[in-house]
Amino acid sequence: MNVVIIKYNAGNVQSLEFALNRLGIDPSITDDHEEIQRADKIIFPGQGEASSAMKYLKNKKLDQVLIQLRQPVLGICLGMQLMCDQTEENNTKCLGIIEVNVKRFEGSLKVPHVGWNNIVKLLGPLFSKIREQDYLYFVHSYYVNVCDRTIAQADYGGSFSVALQKNNFYAIQPHPEKSSDCGIQILDNFLKI
Repeated sequence: MNVVIIKYNAGNVQSLEFALNRLGIDPSITDDHEEIQRADKIIFPGQGEASSAMKYLKNKKLDQVLIQLRQPVLGICLGMQLMCDQTEENNTKCLGIIEVNVKRFEGSLKVPHVGWNNIVKLLGPLFSKIREQDYLYFVHSYYVNVCDRTIAQADYGGSFSVALQKNNFYAIQPHPEKSSDCGIQILDNFLKI
């Protein structure tokens, strides 16, 4: 299976690469348009700041490539947020693949939300063999409200979207590569979609 991790200078992808290696996958890490378009599965990870990430994507014309993909795509953390319409992080216009906005945690909540949190209301093949109340590892200051694209939820000062789906685009806020066996199962489920 030809798996590509999108390279766009937004975080360390080494732990994701190691997690895929555990599943018998040797992914390519690339920003090459043709290599991305030929891939069977595409993973769009990310850590860092949204506006600089979007600037890089636009400079490399990766924004145009991403929105046209027809094979399964998995956005992780910042990758999930960049799939949305807009984020409050520096008021950044994103890719617009999923018609929702990204908001900042407010009030008395400790920001960023860091650590293990249980997930509920799991829908679809991405969560096959995952149980209600299983735990995943989160590191984020921004979130998506629960909406009609939500396929998993968690609670941090209220319910928020753990994962979203629209057509061939899947997106997950926590880091499956840092979420022990549960996270590895989610990556394996994505590879089987």
